Amino acid sequence: MSNQNQPRHAPPDHPPVPQQKIGVVLLNLGTPDATDYLSVRRYLKEFLSDPRVIETNKLVWWPILNGVILSFRPQKSGHAYAQIWDKERNESPLRVITRAQTEKLAERMAEDGVVVDFAMRYGNPSTKSVLDRMQQQGCQKILLVPLYPQYSATTTATANDKAFDALQTMRWQPAVRTAPAYFEDPKYIQVLGDSIRDGVAALPFEPDVVITSYHGMPVEYLKRGDPYHCQCYKTTRLVREYLDWPKEKLMVTFQSRFGPTQWLEPYTDVTLEELPKNGVKKVAILAPAFSADCIETLEEIAMQGKETFMEAGGEEFAYIPCLNDSPAGMDMIEAMVRRELGGWL
Repeated sequence: MSNQNQPRHAPPDHPPVPQQKIGVVLLNLGTPDATDYLSVRRYLKEFLSDPRVIETNKLVWWPILNGVILSFRPQKSGHAYAQIWDKERNESPLRVITRAQTEKLAERMAEDGVVVDFAMRYGNPSTKSVLDRMQQQGCQKILLVPLYPQYSATTTATANDKAFDALQTMRWQPAVRTAPAYFEDPKYIQVLGDSIRDGVAALPFEPDVVITSYHGMPVEYLKRGDPYHCQCYKTTRLVREYLDWPKEKLMVTFQSRFGPTQWLEPYTDVTLEELPKNGVKKVAILAPAFSADCIETLEEIAMQGKETFMEAGGEEFAYIPCLNDSPAGMDMIEAMVRRELGGWL
């Protein structure tokens, strides 16, 4: 019996499949949306609830976090953010600079048809929202670029974790690559070294010492296998060799410690307090662990650090900015991205 006259079932309606594209997502730490108590509290709660950042047992940590810390710290942090807030754009410098990096990289990659965006591990724009948008734009190959030169589970790993969490919700997952840490990348060392040499040359004084201040980390994390500490020291050593400076001219310290546990030493604030007592009266300082200036560099180092040093008897203090969206900084990011897109472009 023929089925020729029987009705056929039409395929279900579905949205058209967009043309396949390649996407690049610049990942950074995050920022509150405003400086008020609730905005900062919301940001700090997400940040300090991350088990990659605080590895203390939740049963111990959560009462402390939701009790003492989130009751008092948002007001203090909000005041600090207010000191450096971009009032014209009503955003933190971190978001302003990361957006500028994204826009400039997008211009450089436009002829290759690459879609470039940025996301924050904590706060907005969220990693999930950016990956969802990229998928809707047809990006079936996505490169994740954590903007942390030195690897740490507290930064690089948790930024990637958030992206992987978003991928779990997608029925049609894109192919994904993650860019590695670039602490010893020759281009990064060259650009960082040049920024230090040029920054020092532009000063009205000759610093007795230049400090490379890296974000700190509990010593216990190092003991558990985190390579961050070693990579920080290697970055500074390679830069010192590139500049052909004596060992005593460029030193390493660690900043931003939090809580009563032992963190990586030497501490930046203690060092700035001790140097004038040892006859070091003129310093320049930079923060190589940060790809963009933020509260830890503009408020903690450039403002608080200067105050600590000068009150201790220092005479001259200068902060050398991060690479940010400078032409050389963008050259470095573009070179890294193009290398990691090898075989896709």
